[in-house]
Amino acid sequence: MRLLLVEDDVMLGKNLQQALQGQNYVVDWVQTGLSALAALQAEHFDLAVMDLGLPGLDGIRVIEEVRSQQLPLPILILTARDSVQDRVKGLDAGGDDYLLKPFDLNELFARLRALGRRNNAAVAVNEIRCGTVVLDTAHHQASYQNQPVSLSRREFLLLEALLNRPGQVFTRQQLEQSLYGWGEEVESNALEVHIHHLRKKFSNDLIQTVRGVGYRLNKEAAGQESGA
Repeated sequence: MRLLLVEDDVMLGKNLQQALQGQNYVVDWVQTGLSALAALQAEHFDLAVMDLGLPGLDGIRVIEEVRSQQLPLPILILTARDSVQDRVKGLDAGGDDYLLKPFDLNELFARLRALGRRNNAAVAVNEIRCGTVVLDTAHHQASYQNQPVSLSRREFLLLEALLNRPGQVFTRQQLEQSLYGWGEEVESNALEVHIHHLRKKFSNDLIQTVRGVGYRLNKEAAGQESGA
């Protein structure tokens, strides 16, 4: 999942970005409300974590603008504003959840998982399954034909994107956006390397190349049992 982090505190922003990346999110971090709106106009995001006390355009106004554009973006408000009035104002503006600073990272992760489940029927549970290929998104574990498979963070993200829409053809750009945030260097053959590794760990036929277009998950290969 791609997540937009809007936080002007540099130390907290860096720490949150690293922690969320460790949970297999692709995280783009901005520090102002205007940058947040620009990011949302330029890219697709699955979730947003929004501070309220931002320089220039504050978080409430950003949320109101997002909702006025009818963007179906789940927004978790993360702020030190702890009065009931502030919480009501944030939720009424269009926030989906509200977490106070200081906070426990595990609670933040759990709330984001809950928002993701509510927003996307494809991840209505923590398990994504296609045939004998299974991803446990809560514990970041994978299995194939009932055997555990060890995946790197980006291999997991790539397989998650493909499993969420089996059979759909994804372009290179779409898949790279699901793996890399802004500012991350992407080698020209990085995507092919990840796909090669996934084919070796699962099945050569699991990910099909659609010439001139991109890649898709082969539902038939995902469903094959060992020895079938």
